[in-house]
This record gives sequence, structure tokens and C-alpha cells, in this order.
Amino acid sequence: MAHTQKYKKSLLARIRRIKGQAQALEGALDSEAECTAILQQIAAIRGAVNGLMMEVLDGHLREHLGTEALCATQREKEIDDVVSIFRSYLK
Repeated sequence: MAHTQKYKKSLLARIRRIKGQAQALEGALDSEAECTAILQQIAAIRGAVNGLMMEVLDGHLREHLGTEALCATQREKEIDDVVSIFRSYLK
């Protein structure tokens, strides 16, 4: 079983919270809230997305790179894939 399926319930809960935060941001913009409140909401969303990313990344590293079943070539490819994704994420 893939780690994302194993932790599906908690991952979906995180995603639903992020959706709620995005809706709150939309509402704040619609109601012309103070820019500090909008900035705070954006920071909260970013933190929530970062938490989601770390949870999935942690599971991926443990499940896919932490296994002894990988040969050196497969491990190198997995590492390259993760580094590429992480570089894209940090842009």
C-alpha cells in the first residue's frame, strides 16, 4: 500500500483545512479586509501547504528511499526525482 493511501485520511483533512483557509482568504478580499489580515491568511495557507508537503515527503523518503530493496541506480533515480520536485517547490 502506498504511503499516501496509508495516510489518506489525515492528508485529506489537511487539504480540506487548506481549502477552508483559501475560502477565508477569498472572503477577506471580497469584504475588503485590512491587508494585514490578508497577509496573515496567506502566511497561514503557505504554512499549511508546507506542512502537507513535509508529511508527504517524509512518507515518500521513508517508504521509497528507506527500503533496502532498492539498488544503487534506482535509489539515485528516486533521489533525483525528489530533488527535482523540491527545487520546483522552492521556486
